[in-house]
Amino acid sequence: MPADPPHSATQPQRSTTSQPTSGSRASAIEVRRSARRRRTVSAYREGDRTVVLIPARMSEAEEKRWVDVMLDKLAAQESRRALGDTGLTERAERLSAQYFDGRARPRSVRWVTNQNTRWGSCTPAEGSIRLSHRLQGMPEYVVDYVLCHELAHLLVPGHGPGFWRLLEAYPKTERARGYLEGVAAVERLPRPPESRDE
Repeated sequence: MPADPPHSATQPQRSTTSQPTSGSRASAIEVRRSARRRRTVSAYREGDRTVVLIPARMSEAEEKRWVDVMLDKLAAQESRRALGDTGLTERAERLSAQYFDGRARPRSVRWVTNQNTRWGSCTPAEGSIRLSHRLQGMPEYVVDYVLCHELAHLLVPGHGPGFWRLLEAYPKTERARGYLEGVAAVERLPRPPESRDE
């Protein structure tokens, strides 16, 4: 007799929630079983929870094994996406070579947590570029735009016509500016009134 009885196709999907294994970045794991899912297993982050989608017929032992596999896989993907200061410097060098013929040469490029009203800043005399931590997790083309913006300041201080002509080399400038303007607009929206318990 199998450890888990097979689930019928008419049975609703089952969902279980558990605490994550040590080292997981999420606070809870939710397993959703689906009768329509036959072989594939997938997972994604939903806020502070990890959702793992599995076939309904999977045994409890297989479920546990696949949850561990998917947590490791998500952690590896997130690790690759998380760009540290070294990766940020390498990215700035590639962008300088691609759009500014390598003329913009920063001495340091790093993430900072003290820039809440600006996306980035540059000190041309020192050759330093700082990007706000708020950019982390935004699309790559947006981070690249902010890097290009600050790289352009290494070549042209201020925001005069020469600066904007130089920045036109980055093809997604308008799209990235629109994205950042949208984020800024959302941040300025008033908070909805809090509901009161009566």
